[in-house]
Amino acid sequence: WVFLWEKGYQEMDSVVSSVTTKVKGVALTDTSALGARIWDVADYVIPPQGENSVFVMTNAILTLNQSQGRCAELPDDKTECEVKNSCVPGYVSTHSNGVQTGECIPYNNSIKTCEVFAWCPVEDDNHIPKPAFLQEAENFTILVKNNIWYPKFDFTKRNILPNISSTYLKNCIYDSQTDPFCPIFRLGQIVEAAGQNFQEMAVEGGVMALQINWDCNLDRAPSHCVPKYSFRRLDNKDSAHTVSPGYNFRFAKYYKDSNGTESRTLVKAYGIRFDIIVFGKAGKFDVIPTMINIGSGLALFGVATVLCDIVVLYCMKKKYYYREKKYKYVEDYEL
Repeated sequence: WVFLWEKGYQEMDSVVSSVTTKVKGVALTDTSALGARIWDVADYVIPPQGENSVFVMTNAILTLNQSQGRCAELPDDKTECEVKNSCVPGYVSTHSNGVQTGECIPYNNSIKTCEVFAWCPVEDDNHIPKPAFLQEAENFTILVKNNIWYPKFDFTKRNILPNISSTYLKNCIYDSQTDPFCPIFRLGQIVEAAGQNFQEMAVEGGVMALQINWDCNLDRAPSHCVPKYSFRRLDNKDSAHTVSPGYNFRFAKYYKDSNGTESRTLVKAYGIRFDIIVFGKAGKFDVIPTMINIGSGLALFGVATVLCDIVVLYCMKKKYYYREKKYKYVEDYEL
């Protein structure tokens, strides 16, 4: 067990790793607010580069042409009002879009809310688009470039293996059966391999793990040290826990018109964050761990004798028979 399975004759080292990613894909949307629009990598990958992770926007709530001014707050149990006295000047709650001015103004034909000084019109995120805004994100691809280093053995390698040509790299897509070493992954395939539905996950977002395992036996040729990929969902998708599901955040794009008035487009982005997790260990023959394990094994032989005696003499049904064979009883000489 120690020598063959646990490789007790080897010195072990943990992997040191770096990861870079590159996403590719184009999507077309056609809505009444935006019209026909193309979305490319610069639009839906936020930020352009992350540390061992990449976020791909799959859904969004867009609030166009916001500018700072006075407008009606979104209606809820704390902002709806009937008269001016219901609003407190300077009041800001945790979920406010701005600072109350103290006025009560119409939000629509039937509801009045407190006026706020804010970016107007305020964002309404009560209704998430279904199906997801960027349904075509399922067919986007991500190239994962991973370099590893085992410092003890000064061994380096990357997941783009030496036998992979540029022609193959331009055309391959990872498949566990046909292309297990292709470093290009289809986003929908990653989610499906983790037992999830991409279109369902794309609506409110989530977190996926792309795991790369580098377990290497460096007593063999370096060509045998290859990556193994696996996938799983990291955020909790439990029907019993439905409060604040998925993954989202906000960002804005600012601009000024010809009059110098600052405006912005506010984006509440829902999407999938892909975390690339690299782990592994490498082993190589070394005299010191070999001798230590041989010594430990020999010591165990001495313990084995004691344990066997205990079992035979005290635990087995024929313990009295074995005890008679093991010990010879003699009469005391003096008696």
